[in-house]
Amino acid sequence: MPSKKNPPPAKPKAQAPAQSSELGLIRDLADLLNTTGLTEIELEQRGVRVRVSRGGNTVYAAAPAPAHMAPAAPAAAPTAAHAATPAIPVDAVKSPMVGTIYRAAQPGSPNFVEIGTEVKAGQTLLIIEAMKTMNQIPAPRAGKITQIYVQNGSPVEYGEALVLIE
Repeated sequence: MPSKKNPPPAKPKAQAPAQSSELGLIRDLADLLNTTGLTEIELEQRGVRVRVSRGGNTVYAAAPAPAHMAPAAPAAAPTAAHAATPAIPVDAVKSPMVGTIYRAAQPGSPNFVEIGTEVKAGQTLLIIEAMKTMNQIPAPRAGKITQIYVQNGSPVEYGEALVLIE
């Protein structure tokens, strides 16, 4: 009668490699949300907790509080400049992912679009770099670019307004 061998013990899962920055970790988690369809992820490593949520477009990182904290300042009333900020139209082209905005194909090249540019449906408006992948953002419809809400090289969140096509 053949003898049964015990299977080898399960190896512990390898931990994710250390991130060079918290921003890189946040981008990785946000991309994981996009690829898996999850609405929220929370991770705690070495005393740093990071939570990324798609539902409320909330992305934050919390570090341990210092031993001595100054008292919190009372909440200030909204300033006139903040109150005068125009509302972003509902039909603005919004970011489909978290990443970094690039308005041109490469440094020194002309921007894909400027205010006043006539675009066709499917024409590239911007590029969003996410997880070291360049993602072209196409125009959802034909029209004229009347507003650009983002700056070259700036970070952008999921659902953030990018441009307005009228």
